[in-house]
Amino acid sequence: MSANQALVEAHYAASDAGDLAGMLAPFSPDIQWTEAAGFPYAGTYVGPDAVAAGVFGRIQAEFSPFVVTIDAVYDGGVDDSGLGTVFGIGNYAGTYTATGRSFDARVVHVWRVRDGQAVAFEQIVDSAQVRAATD
Repeated sequence: MSANQALVEAHYAASDAGDLAGMLAPFSPDIQWTEAAGFPYAGTYVGPDAVAAGVFGRIQAEFSPFVVTIDAVYDGGVDDSGLGTVFGIGNYAGTYTATGRSFDARVVHVWRVRDGQAVAFEQIVDSAQVRAATD
């Protein structure tokens, strides 16, 4: 397993354990975290604090439960500039507390890693499934 893949897997392990500090630990100070268009928190968040408040905190406050199950993590290698790519593939499932409706949606995470830190993240998700629960 590459160091980049291990970094992403450590994030997912911290998520599974409910360890916010561990989830944020691999993030660069200026990480660009992009939630998919159509997802309730769509947009790009810059920096660990923005991700913690704008994504993780809102999920915790608005869903009960919200479960991320990553089935596979793949190392996409490193380009000539030293930027690595790692993919996480899995599912989101949860219940939106305001409506009581549940969802189950496939998801792909695209991580970009440089010098031992996650510098970018992009979520690709079947957001229609999530919106059906939240709208």
